[in-house]
Amino acid sequence: MNPKITPATILAMKRRGEKIAALTAYDYPMAKLLDECGVPLLLVGDSLGMVVLGYPNTTLVSMAEMEHHTRAAARAKPNALLGADLPFHAYDTPDAAVSNARRLVAAGAEYVKAEGGREIRPQVRAIAAAGIPFIGHLGMLPQHILEEGGKYRIKGRDDAGHAKLLDDAAVLAEAGAFGVVLELVTPPVAQELTRSFPFATIGIGSGPDCDGQILVTPDLIGTFPWFTPKFVKPQCNAAEQIRTAIQAWRLAL
Repeated sequence: MNPKITPATILAMKRRGEKIAALTAYDYPMAKLLDECGVPLLLVGDSLGMVVLGYPNTTLVSMAEMEHHTRAAARAKPNALLGADLPFHAYDTPDAAVSNARRLVAAGAEYVKAEGGREIRPQVRAIAAAGIPFIGHLGMLPQHILEEGGKYRIKGRDDAGHAKLLDDAAVLAEAGAFGVVLELVTPPVAQELTRSFPFATIGIGSGPDCDGQILVTPDLIGTFPWFTPKFVKPQCNAAEQIRTAIQAWRLAL
């Protein structure tokens, strides 16, 4: 049996130059399947709001919903490192951040993730001081999509955006993050962040030079066919296979 994946394992993968595969899991069977495939990093993402719960964005996801899905995924007892997103407004203050991070840990999360940099520095430091491993999230922040006018925009293209990403990354490194998701960061800046900081960078739509890549699993396997991000190349069309199977079953009744 392979040793249990820990934050130290993820950091060691970065140092060796070994690409880190990360995917989302929202329930027991998917967490078990992904773990059997050897994916080392799993996330119960608040993206479940759209691809599981039918919300228009992540801002409507509640702590209770995150706990529910984290418990489900954790029942798979994966060898992978399993974490969970702190949902919108769950970390507005350091006290709230620690309290809600502990709730996710009690549900089975082995790390928590939150969006932002300097603006959430006290929260990240409080989570780290509580002994809870932390992954950050920079670039396009889905929980702030309404502030962005409902559009997903690439970050780091201009000098101000570049400087902010560098500053936020430095803050997260100092606060103790072992990893940072870089979403829709222009690839040259993503490469610079990867080379400049000790945490593992996990890219999504940020080019090939991050330490690893994460995707929303339904996007990768085609189980949410109604929308696929431009940067995703689905590896199969599971939705069509499901339709075919069900139609065949109905005809055979």
